[in-house]
Amino acid sequence: MVKPFWKSKLMEIEACLLNVKLGKSRVLASSAGGRDIYAVEYGEKESFGRRANYNSACGAGNLAHYAHKSKDNKPVLLIVGGIHGGELEGIVAVMNLIELLETGTDYRGKRHDYLVENAHRFRLLLIPCMNPDGRARLPVDSLIDVPYEKFVYYMQGTWKDGTLCSWPDCKAVHPIKDAADYLGSYFNDDGVNLMHDNFFAPMAQETRALLALADVEAPDLSVLLHGGANNENHFCEIPYLPYAVMQKQQEFNHKLVDAYALQELPFTERNQMVVDDGKKPNPSFNLTSAIHHVCGGMSMTFESNMGLAAPGVKLTPEEILDSHFVLFEEMFRFNLKEDQGLF
Repeated sequence: MVKPFWKSKLMEIEACLLNVKLGKSRVLASSAGGRDIYAVEYGEKESFGRRANYNSACGAGNLAHYAHKSKDNKPVLLIVGGIHGGELEGIVAVMNLIELLETGTDYRGKRHDYLVENAHRFRLLLIPCMNPDGRARLPVDSLIDVPYEKFVYYMQGTWKDGTLCSWPDCKAVHPIKDAADYLGSYFNDDGVNLMHDNFFAPMAQETRALLALADVEAPDLSVLLHGGANNENHFCEIPYLPYAVMQKQQEFNHKLVDAYALQELPFTERNQMVVDDGKKPNPSFNLTSAIHHVCGGMSMTFESNMGLAAPGVKLTPEEILDSHFVLFEEMFRFNLKEDQGLF
């Protein structure tokens, strides 16, 4: 039975955003399948005196040409759920965060006072589901207690011969639509995996919209929320980032260790200092990498536990949501201690 707070349906997202009063909701873009992608903003957008794009400002040797930020500017946080539409945990988390910011409690009626009391100190950009096509294709509303093979079917689908299209082979054909029998919820209706689009000539309007948002808003920290099967909660390693950015992400990553331990929730600290040692000559430049390179901010991929009926760590729906609220609170705490961010 799906818990009442586990809100991930497209109709629930639409209803939630129609009722936003304290923030500003809008349609960010349309998906490949013509579905609306919604975003909610809290806090007014500030002017950073932009004169150049981020890359050009790097070339000029002065990032202030892209975004001149001082200690008086509010940190900008970008939180995105549903990059893979069937990974419901992030969708549910963003929906509950919006409910918290609007009413003072999440959909469970639970308070998170630190977030509510400090939200006014940020510009928050919240996207519940970046891939509504994939979410529409998922025939269930919860993956809690779903067997692993069924999970793979729902996520990556099947090849033309009916065999499971499992990870990472689901990335071997891209776009995958013409090679698939059942198109899993990883992909938009064109078969594009947004995490592995062509970022220099994006195939998907969803990708273009998200990168454009990051470009215009210059977020200090962007987090893409994913589901990581029955692994412990963790941040993935992100290659192709400047050393200084990796250092900051490593510092933030380390702070999560104590925060999760305090709540008795599992978290694995994976090294964010990604060094090219020649053993993997072609690490993926993915959507998380691309976001940094259009805005200069920290950019991270959070992998949540999914509570499957499978080996590994199995969290309850409540623990999965609590895991995200630990993340959100630590995002606030980390960015409030920063003086000028990267700019």
